[in-house]
Amino acid sequence: MAEPISSRYEFLLLFDCENGNPNGDPDAGNAPRIDPQDLHGLVSDVAIKRRIRNYVQAARGNEMPNAIFVQQATNLNTKIAMGHEATAGSLPTKSATKAQVSDARAWLCANFFDIRAFGAVMSTGANAGQVRGPVQIAFARSVDPVLPMDVSITRMAVAENVKGATTVADYLAWEAEQPEDQLRTMGRKSLIPYGLYLAKGFVSVHLARDTGFTEEDLSLLWEALLGMYEHDRSASKGVMSARGLFVFRHEGTDSDAEQRKRQASLGCAPAHKLFDLVEVSRKPGVEAPRSFGDYTVTFHRSKVPAGVAVGYAEAMPPVTFGDWGAAGIVVA
Repeated sequence: MAEPISSRYEFLLLFDCENGNPNGDPDAGNAPRIDPQDLHGLVSDVAIKRRIRNYVQAARGNEMPNAIFVQQATNLNTKIAMGHEATAGSLPTKSATKAQVSDARAWLCANFFDIRAFGAVMSTGANAGQVRGPVQIAFARSVDPVLPMDVSITRMAVAENVKGATTVADYLAWEAEQPEDQLRTMGRKSLIPYGLYLAKGFVSVHLARDTGFTEEDLSLLWEALLGMYEHDRSASKGVMSARGLFVFRHEGTDSDAEQRKRQASLGCAPAHKLFDLVEVSRKPGVEAPRSFGDYTVTFHRSKVPAGVAVGYAEAMPPVTFGDWGAAGIVVA
């Protein structure tokens, strides 16, 4: 059985959206999410994790040990029941005991990638407890303010429930009686012309030990972050692309192996200082960015704290640590 990860990680994902809605806000008519104070775009952690799940489900065939617990239009209690049947042979007839909950929880962690990564509330149904996941992602925020637009569109057909229609002939007769302009409808589509977003994430060693999150799981996470938008195309989202993934791995500095392992587990620098090593700025003369090429990405390698290794990947893994050269990245 593979061992859980032994080093703390932080990561910074750059992704963009062109002529689309990266994350609609249901409280605002599904308009693109924005910070109302400074008008920067937002993408929720839930939206990012949904796309990670979708990628893993497609790439690994939704098969254990990399099955997905939180799937669209499914009952989570079904999978919780699977955990109890697999470990105890049947569902608890009364309230599950502490041992039954623990066994079912361990089985679910071992077989579902998103539980090992993000955790889950499994105290419903037959009850398999709760899991706090080692991978946590904050809301992504755009580098510059974005411009939400509401675009009118024409639908060249209608979807009318014709009263009294019981056959195809009834629908055809109704269509024949309608003026042509009554068989069209108007709609609206929300989008932004362009936005470059930064998503910050964290991977905890302590919580990885609890769920069994391994280096293999970590590699799959990097793969999903870089490939998730390639398999999530829709007209509403325009063109969304992962532009680069920076990974910060804590390795320690002490000459004593045990002490160095402890440093790698707890970390050698605050997360915010590592994120500050990546600077994204508009190129001179660009007032309204409309592409990734309108930005300069600078990595301050000379300021990397001791005991931290930095990895990078532009498209798909592997993430390369140590000396790496990336097109379009300025290394300072």
